[in-house]
Amino acid sequence: MSGAEEFRVEFEEPRERRIPMPRASVEDGGRPLPDPVGRGEDVSVPLVLPHDVLKSLLGAWALAACSAAETDAVEHHLGDCGGCADEARRLREAVGLLHQPETLDLDPALRTRVLDACLDRRPPRIPVPEWAAPYDAETARLDALLQDFGDAEWHAPVRLRWFEDDAQTTRRTTVAGVIAHLLAVDGVIATALGLDDPLGHAPGASGPSPRTEAYWRSAPFPPTRAVHTPWREQTHALVRTVSFTGGSAGGFTVPYGGFELPLHDAMLDRAFGCWVHAEDIADAVDYPYRPPSPRHLNKMIDLAVRLLPTALAARRRSGRSTPPRTIRHLAPAGHPGRTLRLEIEGPAGGNWLIPLDSPSATPSTDWEVAHVALDSVEFCHLAAGHLLPEDAAAGQLGDKEAIRDVLYATASLSRM
Repeated sequence: MSGAEEFRVEFEEPRERRIPMPRASVEDGGRPLPDPVGRGEDVSVPLVLPHDVLKSLLGAWALAACSAAETDAVEHHLGDCGGCADEARRLREAVGLLHQPETLDLDPALRTRVLDACLDRRPPRIPVPEWAAPYDAETARLDALLQDFGDAEWHAPVRLRWFEDDAQTTRRTTVAGVIAHLLAVDGVIATALGLDDPLGHAPGASGPSPRTEAYWRSAPFPPTRAVHTPWREQTHALVRTVSFTGGSAGGFTVPYGGFELPLHDAMLDRAFGCWVHAEDIADAVDYPYRPPSPRHLNKMIDLAVRLLPTALAARRRSGRSTPPRTIRHLAPAGHPGRTLRLEIEGPAGGNWLIPLDSPSATPSTDWEVAHVALDSVEFCHLAAGHLLPEDAAAGQLGDKEAIRDVLYATASLSRM
């Protein structure tokens, strides 16, 4: 090899390697898109239909039952034909009425209907008494609400409200604290029936509020979701035990600390408390909660009305009641006296005559001095201490002092 050839070989630049460039997409290359392959119809060609055919398709279009090609043809036609566009709008509105938006929550009456249907086919050997059915229903509804709660919901803050000395009182707790409160107060009935007392480690407490305070103090830590199981088991035990009474309370009474209630009224009172505090819990977690069924709500209202004469007498003894201006003396026991007509509106409502002079006085329409009308749920919220007497949307007629006394006495029925 000559010197010149050696120089060329030594200094000749190496050849570049041929690496293929990335392929450009069809859209970037400016070339026309290929025709669709493997389709049964040519989607690039719009479907041309006469006016009468397009008009006949408006109903199917409103129900979203047209094919893709028919939908395109109808919608293209609606942009040009005002008459068909108006008809299509009316059809779409009609379809909206056929599909009303529904809540995901089950109807609260569904459980009752299912149980009634089952019991009609196979009656239970030991049925739940009618006076215990509201407690059974309300505890089941609250239990269903608690099933999917996480730790955040169990520790959500709740403010309990009730009326005391003609003023609203509040107490802060959590969702778990509310269930602990229900467990402690329901224990009043449990101990009266011979069941285990949830306050077995803190004896001596009597009455709803002292029992709750004792239970909260006895726990080393604030209540958690662990309180759900004992509360649930206690509710089942109460319903099961009272079912063995044969439907009659037999004069059995439950001490409430300072007063007593018959067993059937005590169970109704605890059903009312369960519903009220279930609403407190639902408000704390921003969840809708419906009132009890009308027949159960009517029983709760009736219990509150039956307790009102005693509450009015307690207000008179404490000096909070306004003395009547029209007569000098109160009616004696067993005689007709001043009467207030309480009208509760709604499916759970009715009319009650309340003696104003004495719990043992006889109410009489001839001695009616006032008439008050209230919505059923508002009356219950007033009796629970959640509504101030001044804020009660009540229709009032007659003696203003008597009406005020009854509204405040209703609020005084509440407790923690």
